[in-house]
Amino acid sequence: MSPSETAAVAPAPAAGAAAGTPPAAAPVLRIAGLHVAYGGIQAVKGIDLEIRPGELIALIGANGAGKTTSLRAITGSLAWGGSIEYQGSSTRGVPSHELLRRGLVMVPEGRGIFTRMTVAENLLMGAYARQDKAQIAVDLEQQYATFPRLRERALQLAGNLSGGEQQMLAMARALMSLPKLLLLDEPSMGLSPIMVEKIFDVIRAASARGIPILLVEQNALLALKAADRGYVLDSGAITLSGPAEELLHDPKVREAYLGE
Repeated sequence: MSPSETAAVAPAPAAGAAAGTPPAAAPVLRIAGLHVAYGGIQAVKGIDLEIRPGELIALIGANGAGKTTSLRAITGSLAWGGSIEYQGSSTRGVPSHELLRRGLVMVPEGRGIFTRMTVAENLLMGAYARQDKAQIAVDLEQQYATFPRLRERALQLAGNLSGGEQQMLAMARALMSLPKLLLLDEPSMGLSPIMVEKIFDVIRAASARGIPILLVEQNALLALKAADRGYVLDSGAITLSGPAEELLHDPKVREAYLGE
């Protein structure tokens, strides 16, 4: 076949894509028309949201806006309508424990640690689905290096830790599971300013390693400063979305969530 004949049968670039431009990576999480109801009350009203590989997405809003409800629907903890796709597949009917095995990991509001287990046992529970024992030991050491306080308290019951230490433990346990998508629900709630900065350092470091993160946070300033993009949830509906830097300077966001 001649070069001209070869050119004639070569497939054309996909519509809308420039020649030689690689296709955009498929979203890790794609939500379309998500709605959740408690009895007759619509808590989430048809929201659309997506997270692409490596993105840190902030979901901000007032108390009762539907942020935690949305996270619980994503993890399969609540009945929901609409569409949720994780890694290209629908999560409908997939139990929470199976989503966890697939790398969808959540640090809930209130930490959700095992209070009657030691710090070390909690961390190892984060890796319970893993089989790579040698790497588990390496990762455990990494968490102790990141959170030296946890090393000091490794043999103490987790229930005896301070609130800040419990949040450290919850974050470290989640990272021990090697998440492919990390959901964080109000990680700064109830913490001292110094501890908040430490937790956000860890969030930024996890994002820098390429872990996609959906961050629900009432501290809109901190969340948007850390994020790539953001969504504003108000009374169960997305009212604004876009690059985090743009949302930081949006007059409506500044008035409603940044105290201006």
